[in-house]
Amino acid sequence: MSSIFEVLALPVRQAIVERLREGPQTVGELAEGLGLSQPLASKHLRVLRDSGFVSVRADAQRRWYELRPEPLREVDRWLEPYRWMWESRLDRLGERLDAIAAEEEER
Repeated sequence: MSSIFEVLALPVRQAIVERLREGPQTVGELAEGLGLSQPLASKHLRVLRDSGFVSVRADAQRRWYELRPEPLREVDRWLEPYRWMWESRLDRLGERLDAIAAEEEER
């Protein structure tokens, strides 16, 4: 079994996950929306399914793929100890942008 980070290392899989944020989609919809062949989309969806990122439900001839939140929660938990590195930087950026806006208002 690949790690969560190995699964998401490929940009095409990241793009599939992003599209599935919009809601369940079929292989055909994903392939068309991402400019992939259906076999290639199916290959990446299998990896995402086997790693738990997506679930699949059959509806007659169609298979609907849907994003599952559990692996993303695992990534979120892993990132938690590192958030301080960018939160303080974002706070400083916000303060600087506020200062720039205030300076422009004074002009």
